[in-house]
Amino acid sequence: MSKKHGALHGSLLGLTALAGMMMLGANAQADELRLLTWGGYAPDDVVEMFEKETGIDVEVTLSNNEDMISKLRATGGGGFDLAQPSQDRISGAQLEYGIYKPIDLSKLDTAKFIPSMLEATKSNTTLDGKVYGVPHVWGTSGLIVDTTKAAGVQDYTDLCNADVAGKVSYRLKRPTLIGFAFAMGMDPFAAYGDEAKYQEILDAVEKKLVECKPNVKTYWEGGDALLNLVRSGEVVAAMAWDTGGWKLNNDNADITFVAPKSGALGWIDTFVLPRKTKNEDAAYKWINFVMQPEIAAKITASAGNFTASKGADAFAEDKLKAQFQGSFSAEALDNIKWYPTVPAGLETLEGKTLDRVKAAQSN
Repeated sequence: MSKKHGALHGSLLGLTALAGMMMLGANAQADELRLLTWGGYAPDDVVEMFEKETGIDVEVTLSNNEDMISKLRATGGGGFDLAQPSQDRISGAQLEYGIYKPIDLSKLDTAKFIPSMLEATKSNTTLDGKVYGVPHVWGTSGLIVDTTKAAGVQDYTDLCNADVAGKVSYRLKRPTLIGFAFAMGMDPFAAYGDEAKYQEILDAVEKKLVECKPNVKTYWEGGDALLNLVRSGEVVAAMAWDTGGWKLNNDNADITFVAPKSGALGWIDTFVLPRKTKNEDAAYKWINFVMQPEIAAKITASAGNFTASKGADAFAEDKLKAQFQGSFSAEALDNIKWYPTVPAGLETLEGKTLDRVKAAQSN
């Protein structure tokens, strides 16, 4: 072989080896799922089970809503294969930054999802006919009630009943405005696109909250302070979150979380695909894997909140399962009012309303 041909042969061998290494690198990269999520949503035992079943390595980065959007905005939707923002942080961020890509529902086992939660999330994350999010972990706020002392408190406005005067508590925050509006027969979410209509609702709620001031022991701010007020008996009914009610129930069987008649107020952390995901296939595999009821129960044990996996409550720890099923009938689950994206300007209106309630003199 001539030196010329030998050199050419060597170069070809080198290129072949380089190409092989590049393919190996690509395969290695394709076998990794880069997950941007909240603490507790991807526990070690679940990750290990997924890796063993699929051969896909999972790299978990813990985050929160603001950080997720910041990271994806900085890269134009790159750096991760799957992210988990709350459903009210999707359509606005997509319109402004273009950081997500639509979800192909045909690649998901949608039968594993609680239907009402799946439909609510699809509705709240749809842009131009394309769905950008599906539900995962969720929680609610509603009522924490001492059932021996405030059995009549079944909806938000029942906190204004005479028999619980001076023994109720809630926050001067958006959930209180929204909850009272629903309990008064109005739909604040339906008015989100009409500032004048929304202001009418706020005015009606403001009047009710001012009338209700004599019933309020205190407007709570910190969660621990509220739990202590309920434990001591100073507060017998309050607006608060479901896991707080179940925590109190662990110590006192008479106290629990009650889903209000007009509907608990719900948040959902979702699954979304970053626009530049490199391993979309692995992302769909992860979603289908963790939505299995038995796996979802492990995430509930880790995160402390339930998931949108249909039937997963049956696999939860016995005490938590009983608490969940006692608070949420099938009807109560379907009646949850899920927070949509808040349009610009409404927070200012709400803030002014809350300030007036705070400043108003008790009757």
